[in-house]
Amino acid sequence: MKIAAEKLITDLIESTRENINQVEKFKEYSDEALNYKEDASSWSVLECIEHLNLYGDYYLPEMEKNIVDSKHKANTIFKSGILGNYFANQMLPKEGMKKMQAPKDKNPMGSQLEKSVIDRFEKQQHKTLELLDKARHVSLTKTKTAISISKLIKLRLGDTFRFVIYHNQRHLAQAEKVTANL
Repeated sequence: MKIAAEKLITDLIESTRENINQVEKFKEYSDEALNYKEDASSWSVLECIEHLNLYGDYYLPEMEKNIVDSKHKANTIFKSGILGNYFANQMLPKEGMKKMQAPKDKNPMGSQLEKSVIDRFEKQQHKTLELLDKARHVSLTKTKTAISISKLIKLRLGDTFRFVIYHNQRHLAQAEKVTANL
């Protein structure tokens, strides 16, 4: 996939703003409703959001460090990597999404959570917007970030942003489905 770097950043900023607006709606529900689960193997709204917070705890500092340390000037075109494009596209919410197994350290199953989880997510989204703005000054293709499951595998910065933001969209859609049963 090739796309103008500025178009990618603009699209990702828009998606992040939509994620913030979507999560705001969850604040209208009680803590009890936000902890409701359809069954023992499903996640509550707050577990979906906490899962995203756990990923944000890794990826936001990783992206920031690599943006700050990057020696690669911004390019006009972003060219996605094979692996990064695959990972990002796997995260896009779509009909009939396959369930994926969350790594143990990113699985909030069984946690009793409070609305502060939403505030933390919103803070992370504002940090994402800040990082997207800073990313305008570096190459989204040549600047690399390690993935959470292995420091040895590195993705292009543009693909990492796509992965994280699409992953957020995926689990916010999952959380939205839970509210349909409240």
